[in-house]
Amino acid sequence: MLRFYFLIIFSLPLIIYYILMANHYCSHEDKYDEYKRYSLALSIIRDVKRRGRIKTVSYGENNLPTDGGYIMYANHQGKYDALGIMDAHKEPCSVVMDAGRSKMPLADQVVNLVKGVRLDRTDFRQQVKVLGDMTRQASEGRKFIYFPEGGYMHNGNKLQEFRPGAFKVAKNACCPIVPVAIYDSHLPFDYNSYRKVTTQVYFMEPIYYEDYEKMSTKEISDMVKQRIEAKLEELEDNRKRNGWNLWVPKYRNC
Repeated sequence: MLRFYFLIIFSLPLIIYYILMANHYCSHEDKYDEYKRYSLALSIIRDVKRRGRIKTVSYGENNLPTDGGYIMYANHQGKYDALGIMDAHKEPCSVVMDAGRSKMPLADQVVNLVKGVRLDRTDFRQQVKVLGDMTRQASEGRKFIYFPEGGYMHNGNKLQEFRPGAFKVAKNACCPIVPVAIYDSHLPFDYNSYRKVTTQVYFMEPIYYEDYEKMSTKEISDMVKQRIEAKLEELEDNRKRNGWNLWVPKYRNC
């Protein structure tokens, strides 16, 4: 968490500036369209990266569907996950977040700029309503990031259980599913260190509706999880074989 607190304390003037700018953009949507708002969100993310000594490399952008909406289902590791994926995703996209976590400084502004979906885990009716609206938007062409694990518990590059219900949105919207594997995304904010870190984002081949329409959400969930898990295992094997980026911080902030 040292990096997170460093960003908050030493970037306070910039944070205030971005909060004011984001509020202004969101209050004048007639003047600032989806692309302009997303551009500001990316500016915030890139300043976080620069000041936080974070580098993100991405692969597989050519796998992203070129037409219509889709939902990217990614593994979840920490606070940086959505920022890393959005930084690699050049077209405007939105994100599904826990309502409580989304209220953190700057995260709140980024979620507002991209019109993110905030899920209240304590209110089932609210979840049904906002996910129904998300389904409509995805069917109309919007793109979303969804973390089917539902949360993260210092799990690093290991997967937790996927929630099959998360895939109802894609199935109801009849839209492509893009599995996304993120690697080392827990390093920026999960440890008491300010050392330079590199995270990775892999956009995998999409799964189109006609390929999963006859499957249950449990079967879809298992298929997406297996693909992400296979990519993570491949990256772990490469790390052990080639000895690259072997630094692991000693002090975890639990």
